[in-house]
Amino acid sequence: MPGPDVRLTAWVHGMVQGVGFRWWTRCRALELGLTGYAANQPDGRVLVVAQGPREAAEKLLDLLNGGHCWPPRPGRVDKVVADWSQPQEQFDGFVER
Repeated sequence: MPGPDVRLTAWVHGMVQGVGFRWWTRCRALELGLTGYAANQPDGRVLVVAQGPREAAEKLLDLLNGGHCWPPRPGRVDKVVADWSQPQEQFDGFVER
C-alpha cells in the first residue's frame, strides 16, 4: 500500500537552462505520476516542485541527481538541494514555467 503523498522542492544548480532540462524533468515527472512544475530561476538554477507518492518523488530526485535513465539528463547538474514537506496547493499535471 503506497504511503502518503509528499512535496519535493528541489533547487537544481549547474548548466540547466536553455538545454531542455525543464522539458526532460516534466517528462520524467509525468512518467512517475507526479504533479507540479519546473521553473527557470533568474540566478540560473531550475526549481522543481513535485507532489505525489514518496517513492515516485524519491525516484525523480535520484534522476535529477544523475541516476540512470533514458533519455539521459540534458545539461550539467552540479548540485541538487532538496527539501521534503507535506503537499500544499493542488497541481493539474506537471508543467514547465
